[in-house]
Amino acid sequence: MADRVKAAVITEWHPFDVMNFQALLWRLDGIDAYPQAWDIFAQDPNRDLYDVVVYYNMSFPAPAESDPRRRYLEDQLGSTPQGIVLLHHAILSYENWPFWNVVSGTTDRSFKYFPSQQLRCRVVSDRHPITRGVGDFRIVDESYAMAEPDEDNEVLVTTDHPKSLRSIAWTRDYRSSRVFCYQSGHDNSTWSDSTFQTLLRRGILWAARRLD
Repeated sequence: MADRVKAAVITEWHPFDVMNFQALLWRLDGIDAYPQAWDIFAQDPNRDLYDVVVYYNMSFPAPAESDPRRRYLEDQLGSTPQGIVLLHHAILSYENWPFWNVVSGTTDRSFKYFPSQQLRCRVVSDRHPITRGVGDFRIVDESYAMAEPDEDNEVLVTTDHPKSLRSIAWTRDYRSSRVFCYQSGHDNSTWSDSTFQTLLRRGILWAARRLD
C-alpha cells in the first residue's frame, strides 16, 4: 500500500480502556489512527484531510442547532468520499435523532446490553472485501438486543445469540461516503481477537476506498 490511511478516531462520553484501545489501533497495519475528542474534531480546520472517520463515541442527546458537531454532521458528513466507520456504541449515539438513523442504517436504536457474551459469528458474505476469506468465528463481547438494521444495508456477519441482534456487521452508503457499521468492540476481550482486528482493519480500508 503506497499511502497509509489517515483515520480520525472520535470519542465522547463512554468510558473505555484507553491503553488497550490505543494498542489495538497500533496493530492496524497501513493505518495511522488519531484518537481525539468529538468537539475538537468538529472544529479542526484540517478534518477533511483524514481518509476515514472512525466513530467510537456514545453521544446523547442530539446536538443543538448551534453546536459545531451538528453543523459538521448535517452540512459536511458524506459531502466527500471520506469514509465513515461506526464502531460498537457509536451505532447507539443520538438514539432519537432521525439523522443518525440514516447514517447508521438503523431506524430503531433502542437497546439493552449484555456484557461478556460468548458470540458465535457467521460470515454471510464471503465475497465482500471486508470478509473475503474470513471463516466463521467465536468472540467474547458485549451484545446489544435491539432491532435489526434496515433492509438497504449489506449484512456481512451475523450471530444467533439470543441476547443479540442478528446482524453484527453491515455496510451501506451515505451520500458520497462508504459506511461500515460493526457492533463489536466493547473492550480488550474483543480488541485482542485476531478476527476482530482483521475485520476492523479491512472495514476502515474499505470505507477509505483503499480496499475493493
